[in-house]
Amino acid sequence: MFVIGACVSVLYIVSNRKTDREIALAVETDGTPVTLLGTGASFPAPLYEKWFSEYNRIHPEVQINYQALGSGAGIKQFQQGLVNFAASDSAMTDAEIASVKDGVVMLPLTAGCVVLAYNLPGGPAELRLSRQAYTAIFLGKITHWDDPAIRQVNPGMRLPHTKIVVISKSDASGTTFVFTSHLSTISAAWRDGPGAGTSVNFPVGVAAKGTLGVTALIQRTPGAIGYVEYGYAKQTGVAMAVLENKSGRFVSPDLSSGASALSSIKLPSDLRAWLPDPPGADAYPIVTYTWLLCHRRYADPKVAAAFRSVISYCSTQGQTYSAELGYIPLPAEVIKAVAKALQQIR
Repeated sequence: MFVIGACVSVLYIVSNRKTDREIALAVETDGTPVTLLGTGASFPAPLYEKWFSEYNRIHPEVQINYQALGSGAGIKQFQQGLVNFAASDSAMTDAEIASVKDGVVMLPLTAGCVVLAYNLPGGPAELRLSRQAYTAIFLGKITHWDDPAIRQVNPGMRLPHTKIVVISKSDASGTTFVFTSHLSTISAAWRDGPGAGTSVNFPVGVAAKGTLGVTALIQRTPGAIGYVEYGYAKQTGVAMAVLENKSGRFVSPDLSSGASALSSIKLPSDLRAWLPDPPGADAYPIVTYTWLLCHRRYADPKVAAAFRSVISYCSTQGQTYSAELGYIPLPAEVIKAVAKALQQIR
């Protein structure tokens, strides 16, 4: 079981038989012991744990220590030169990039849906929420689960008169950025009020630290609703709302609807792209890439070589673990773009 905030540095016994891909990776790292330090987003942490432990199984000489402290903390420590890499669900801004003396390469290594997880005893197993309804819930304008705006899109469903408890993240979070950017795009009231950012003053509710903290608080709070990453919700079994998308259709969060949303955008040359309200009849409305933040130049060539090898593994073989953990496998064109960008790391 993965614990947020714990370091991933587990050693495995390596089989004597290696695939051609493993042999190629061995040439890249050259068997020299090296440790890579990273921190940042909790959104992709379960997938990172899998990647890093599997890579370490193949290459026990490379240890990768990653602490999931949140996107904001990751970017800050990366800017300060305290880590070799960071991870964020919100791509760095031009101003943030300019502050990093060794340069920045941002690599979208995975993607996923941000879902509205809820706990409603006595309510429907599949709850629909319109764009107007879920925005009003987080603005504090809808306060009970049997509100007419919720009943209207859930005809025939039993909705108890339970008070809604909004749960948000207390830490600087890329997931918060993704969710509030979506709300700002679809609601003038949200855009002109709380706005978008990694840290936002939500008008109502309570806050918890990290994705695990939010998920746990939802599970033990009747009437709760909060935003979490799809993989966490799937693994914990928490209920997820079916949301109205830009086309006016109600779409369940899953890998198919997430992939449909990603297909609507082509990454620019710097690989930064946001999807605040993707078009398409089958597109889930809240989807994001999540980025690994790397330096262009590393003082230690062993670190640079090991890092290129790790990223090559994550963007190719590592993608086979995405779906089982609730992440959207990278499209082929994105994998090619990552391979090209990887050449910038020296």
